[in-house]
Amino acid sequence: MLKLRFVTNSIWLVSTFECISRVGSSEVSSIRDIFCPQIQCRRRYSMASGIKLLGQKEAQDIDLELFNEYKFSVDQLMELAGLSCATAVAKAYGPAESKQNVLLICGPGNNGGDGLVCARHLLLFGIKPTILYPKRPQKTLYQNLVTQCEKSDIEFIENIPSNEELKNYTAIVDAIFGFSFKLGDGVRPPFREILKTLHETSIPIISVDVPSGWDVEKGPAGLDDSLIIRPDSLISLTAPKKCAKYFKGRLHYLGGRFVPKALEAKYSLNLPAYPGTDCVVEL
Repeated sequence: MLKLRFVTNSIWLVSTFECISRVGSSEVSSIRDIFCPQIQCRRRYSMASGIKLLGQKEAQDIDLELFNEYKFSVDQLMELAGLSCATAVAKAYGPAESKQNVLLICGPGNNGGDGLVCARHLLLFGIKPTILYPKRPQKTLYQNLVTQCEKSDIEFIENIPSNEELKNYTAIVDAIFGFSFKLGDGVRPPFREILKTLHETSIPIISVDVPSGWDVEKGPAGLDDSLIIRPDSLISLTAPKKCAKYFKGRLHYLGGRFVPKALEAKYSLNLPAYPGTDCVVEL
């Protein structure tokens, strides 16, 4: 049996196993964090226990080595990343029996490609995906990914739904911008309006690698407040990026179980062990 005592704006959770956990009110991001403080503790421990946080140049260098030295192809890594994202979404938002509808918003680069792959795997997992892909590059790789989704009867929509329409979705996958994004002159249409809508929605957002609009190292600093999204979940790929320090959401996953051990050692990534045959691990 559990007992709750309220002491100076903090909650003390006392179990019959005599395990006491203190959770300050400023640290609680959800009801789940109150009654499962081990989630918060595990996240802080993992991020503070030697897992390397990558800056933009280091993330780019690792990608280049994977392509040039280890001979991975772009579409090969994209398939592995997209599968990891779909697995994380399925883990975070319940079993297929719950009939989830997930909206995936895909940008024009590799992050958007990850989102397209993610949508295809979500469908295979029994989850209904819908894709918003407003700016499509004229490259064979991305055209092929679109064809694969269309042949699977995945719906594409033309515009960001209203806040009221977004209530039809269980979750939103943010696969717009990745670690190469630079704020520069600001967020351009149509993505400015999309980020504004995501800022306002109460539907949980799961961001792929970097929350869109955030600086890969500085987080949301410098971004217009009305465009800042606060994801419920984050899926870091290869290794977490420095902006993960500013993530305050509920769940943080690491995906992309493809980093060769020699490359991990060279960059001192100190990645956690993946459980069993899973392609994601919760941090």
